[in-house]
Amino acid sequence: MSESTETGHASEDGGSRRDFLGMLTMATAAVGAASFAWPIIDSMNPSAEVLALASTEVDLDGVEVGQAITVIWRKKPVFIRHRTPEEIAEAEAVPMDDLVDPETDEARVKNPNFLVMVGICTHLGCIPLGQNPSDPKGDFGGWFCPCHGSHYDTSGRIRKGPAPRNLTVPEYEYLSDTLVKIG
Repeated sequence: MSESTETGHASEDGGSRRDFLGMLTMATAAVGAASFAWPIIDSMNPSAEVLALASTEVDLDGVEVGQAITVIWRKKPVFIRHRTPEEIAEAEAVPMDDLVDPETDEARVKNPNFLVMVGICTHLGCIPLGQNPSDPKGDFGGWFCPCHGSHYDTSGRIRKGPAPRNLTVPEYEYLSDTLVKIG
């Protein structure tokens, strides 16, 4: 028997006790790092409060033609407008060449009578005016952001000003003729 085997430094398969201890130390360190990192990573998950706000239901039964309401979804204002037949016709008649961010009215609505969109200007995050009857509605009858002069049409599409995109349409679905679930 060799001298190194007698001292316990080499095994029959060529590994040593030192190799084994090195692997054991690395495995212990990996488990320890994962145990430390998991609570930090898990804390990045949304809280129960946020998950509860993940969707909201809105009853549109009392919203009159021409009226607009604002609801809060995920701490953001959501504009819902019961559009007049004139507003619908105006939105549908716009040529795509006239739009900064081309998108048809049909692609933005599930029911042409109601427009549902996040009420945050896509330029710098301001809240456009146009929800109240006395608000300025801009050059295109929709919404106007007075901070930097963005004008949106009756479909929430950017028509004039520095905003690069249309007002965002959130995910939503109709649960009935008058009940909308946003989110």
